[in-house]
Amino acid sequence: MRAIVATRFGGPEVLRHVDDQYIPEPGPGQVLVDVAASGVNFIDVAQRRGVFPVAAPFVPGVEAAGHVSELGPGVDGAGLGIRIGDRVAWAMDGSPTTACGAYAEHAVVTAERLVRVPAEVPLETAAGLLMQGMTAHYLTHDTYPVGPGDTVLVHAAGGGLGQLLTRYAVALGARVIATASTPAKREAARAAGAHAAVAYEGFADAVREFTGGAGVAVAYDGVGAATFDGSLDCLRVRGLLVLLGASGGPVREFDTGRLLRAGSAYLTRPGIVDYIADRAALTRRADDVWRRAVAGELRTESHSYALADAWRAHEDLESRRTTGKLILLP
Repeated sequence: MRAIVATRFGGPEVLRHVDDQYIPEPGPGQVLVDVAASGVNFIDVAQRRGVFPVAAPFVPGVEAAGHVSELGPGVDGAGLGIRIGDRVAWAMDGSPTTACGAYAEHAVVTAERLVRVPAEVPLETAAGLLMQGMTAHYLTHDTYPVGPGDTVLVHAAGGGLGQLLTRYAVALGARVIATASTPAKREAARAAGAHAAVAYEGFADAVREFTGGAGVAVAYDGVGAATFDGSLDCLRVRGLLVLLGASGGPVREFDTGRLLRAGSAYLTRPGIVDYIADRAALTRRADDVWRRAVAGELRTESHSYALADAWRAHEDLESRRTTGKLILLP
């Protein structure tokens, strides 16, 4: 089969397109999926760089959608109802240090981590929506339960996750202040429902002005070092700073006394694995994503690349040249 192999840790150039990979066989409790589309995520970049070290060489990719083509031993009797030919998707089959092999024509996945894709949702859409959709769900329902009257800050709101976070928060009754690096990305954030969209420079002052000096209930920050201080300054009394990632560099050191000085603020660093740890949580979040997608409430702009051009997708993701979600097509 054709696949992308990360031969070692490094830049996008370590991603090699090969056509001599053997088709993996599903073991006990696993299934083989014929991949229709794979999602590209920042965790793929982190694994490629060695930030989340995976034994190299490895096939990257933690999110994809396709059809079940083979059942491993025990899957029939597991009560999951999975059948050959089912339209399925998955996101994260293990910890952040697990490579799930989604950048390939075929992938082996733990059966319990699969969710069915409704007929109304194209598989390419599913591959680009599931992980970031479930992330937006847990961030707005559990990490901080967004509700009417809340004002929230969403950084990188022109990206795939940022747009979905904005849509969820607005659907839950919140006002969203968005940041994005270019006018086009700020327009994408407004199209997703943001009440205001501003550049990164001076964003803390803009937030304070927008909120009449009160600050936001929660700041969703996936940028990291470049925006962390400003995000903390944007919070209302007892507000929450949710550090999602570090696309702009990691936060190396932090004086916890700053939380007190920020008005008894809270800080958390969540990860999706802990919010879909059991199948009930996984299916609950996925079902909500699919329901909203079918209703037209949840969507994001996407850009497709041929599987062989995975290196280019990584380059574009890291350079922030694109808006929305990036997809690989085998």
